[in-house]
Amino acid sequence: MAVAAKKRPIPTGEGLTYEKVWAMFQETDRKMKEYAEQWEKQHNETERIVGKLGNRFGELVEHLVAPNIKKKFNELGFCFTKSAMDVEISDPHNPKTDAEVDILLENGDIAIAVEVKSKPNNKDINDHVKRMEILRRHADDKQDKRRYQGAIAGAIITRAARDYILKKGFYVIEQTGDTVQINIPQGFKAREW
Repeated sequence: MAVAAKKRPIPTGEGLTYEKVWAMFQETDRKMKEYAEQWEKQHNETERIVGKLGNRFGELVEHLVAPNIKKKFNELGFCFTKSAMDVEISDPHNPKTDAEVDILLENGDIAIAVEVKSKPNNKDINDHVKRMEILRRHADDKQDKRRYQGAIAGAIITRAARDYILKKGFYVIEQTGDTVQINIPQGFKAREW
């Protein structure tokens, strides 16, 4: 059985003054600000934790893709002799890194830069186009005449993302169980930089 709450009488008369009402508003305002600060701290901590988990998931996907990717491309006739993870591309005279490549596959004729995301989106894909342009400029500076192509790998790739990846001329690499699958639709021609 529920117990009825006791009603507190509303102060009236001499007890309620402008100063008292103003003090109540100030106290309420102080408590609201305190609550907002606590909420902001909790929100920032949650964002930090989620971001850290997202990065770790991305690393996990990268480590799932890397061991199989060279073999899968070689099964398609590429004959890659070298693969490397976390390749930094920079100008030796400038300490700033110009681009980072998650996985770089190479042979004497071609190099494929693979960007690995847990769930790639349009921004990730457009960023990889820019990365490919940087790779091409650096290759030209070193008289590297190989063809450069790109690929996007992901654990979860939506149909819209897959279509956009292909539209930009990248290979689509999808996680399938404990290995990866390279989706190359009929008539697809990879873009070269």
